[in-house]
Amino acid sequence: MKLKNMTKEEIEALSYTDLTFILLTENRKPMTTAEIFKKICELLDFTDEEYSEKIGDFYTSLTIDKRFVLLDDAKWDLRQNHAIEITVDEDDEDIEEEEQEEDIEDDETEEDDSIEESIDDEDIDVDDDLDDLSVLPDEELEEEN
Repeated sequence: MKLKNMTKEEIEALSYTDLTFILLTENRKPMTTAEIFKKICELLDFTDEEYSEKIGDFYTSLTIDKRFVLLDDAKWDLRQNHAIEITVDEDDEDIEEEEQEEDIEDDETEEDDSIEESIDDEDIDVDDDLDDLSVLPDEELEEEN
């Protein structure tokens, strides 16, 4: 439905984001936050003071609504006009798989090295403690008791 064909009551019943959707659909080009809200204020007969008070909330509602996308030039447009195309090249996919396998192997090697290092450190400490000890035969142990 076009805004020109709507009554004042019908326009007032719509949310700001619904009005934005209609405006962007009819306009067929991206618009800034200020441009969009200025048109909405004109439709709803808002004063400049009301514009200033409500534009922050309007911007927040646009950022939350998934129907809209903010472009690099700070203009809003309908998300449906900006589909993302993902292409996968088979050669790229093979390279990614190889890199992932290398990463896994590197991680495993690092884990093994850290375990060996910790074992080596513990062995050194244990060996130092054992140097002062001597082994006694059972007979000598019985004599001491």
